[in-house]
Amino acid sequence: MPSDLIEIIEKSHSEMSKGQKRIAAYITEHCEKAAYMTASRLGEVAGVSESTVVRFAIELGYDGYPELHRAMQESLRKRLTAVQRMEVANDRFAQGNVLESVLTADAERIRSTLESIDHAAFESAVEAILNAGAIYIIGMRSSFSLAEFLDYNLSLIFPNVHLVRNASGSEIFEHLMRVKKGDTVIAISFPRYSKRIVNSVDFANSRGANVVAITDGPTSPIAKNVYAALYAKSDMASFADSLVAPLSIINALLAAIGLKKHAEITETLRVMEAAWDEYGVYEKKQGSDK
Repeated sequence: MPSDLIEIIEKSHSEMSKGQKRIAAYITEHCEKAAYMTASRLGEVAGVSESTVVRFAIELGYDGYPELHRAMQESLRKRLTAVQRMEVANDRFAQGNVLESVLTADAERIRSTLESIDHAAFESAVEAILNAGAIYIIGMRSSFSLAEFLDYNLSLIFPNVHLVRNASGSEIFEHLMRVKKGDTVIAISFPRYSKRIVNSVDFANSRGANVVAITDGPTSPIAKNVYAALYAKSDMASFADSLVAPLSIINALLAAIGLKKHAEITETLRVMEAAWDEYGVYEKKQGSDK
């Protein structure tokens, strides 16, 4: 079955009823609006009943309208340019409380991620990091902030952590040229997926490294044939993506690794605290004579 909603609609079009074709046409032409409509509202604008919309979803192979609704949003995120994202966000938030809407949606993404996370894959990811000869972390564009956060914290624990910078063209393979079997590559990517990170994952796999993918779902191009895949819910907050759920997964990885490496981390932090204190890295509390 094709993974993209528009492809699914195109392949099923000849078998649709007239009403279903009207729904299909509206979704294809106005996905940026349909992706945030209820089944009732979509039926209204397409000129069909709500039950026809539900049957349409089932005919396409989805469990019901909620699953079709999610597929529309995923398809939208993969196709929209940054300018189009901004226009969609403006339409969504124009009439509402932006702060409440965004924070409520972020909380829901974390809850949904927790409900669907593969615990076995999570444990495999932890073990791959703990047992790695070397650790490479890759995240392009907006995902680079997540990669940098993970790099900073893992570097407090392990001496062999390498952050692959936002390199262009063939430079990224220069960063990865020493990747080998026994190493772990942590790849982070969300729609729209960067071709550079997809190519990097393919290269790491070809070198025999254990790849841990942090991405949005099994249809992600970096989720195929990897050692462990961790899926986090992500959506458009505006022109930027919401990355709170993937950050929560990263925090969970760090916490799990911290439990396993408690003694080493404690000693490292003790040495670092002494150095920070000696060189005045952090501001002292008011009233302190130190």
